[in-house]
Amino acid sequence: MQTLGGSVSIPLRIFDRNQGEKQRTQIDIGRNQQLTEATRAQVFSDVDSAYTQVESSIALLKPYKVKYKDQATRVRDTVTYAYLHGGASLMDFLNAQSDCRAVQLAYMQLIGSYLTAAAQLNLAVGREVIP
Repeated sequence: MQTLGGSVSIPLRIFDRNQGEKQRTQIDIGRNQQLTEATRAQVFSDVDSAYTQVESSIALLKPYKVKYKDQATRVRDTVTYAYLHGGASLMDFLNAQSDCRAVQLAYMQLIGSYLTAAAQLNLAVGREVIP
C-alpha cells in the first residue's frame, strides 16, 4: 500500500506584528506635519513683525529728516547769532545748543532702530533684502 500525503498551509494574519509600528509611524508623520506648519506660521509671523518694525522706524525717521533736524539747526543758528550780537542771553544760547543736540541724538537713535529692524527683517527672511 502506497500512501501519498501533502499539506497546504495558508497563513492567517490575525495578529500583525507590525501593526503597532505602522500606527506609530502614522502618528509621527502627523506630528511632523503639524510641526512643519507651526514653523511655517512662525516664520511668517517673524517676517511680518520685522517688516512692521521697519515701516514704523521709517515713519518715525521721516519727520526728523525732513523737518525737525533742520528746524533745530536753524533755531540754534539764530540764537547763536543773536547771542553773539547781544540779543540773547547765555541761557538761551545754551538751551538752543542743548535742544539741537537732543534732536540730533533722537535722530541717530531712530537710525539705529531702523538699522536694527532692517537686520531683523533680513534675518527673518534669510537673505539681505534691505542693504
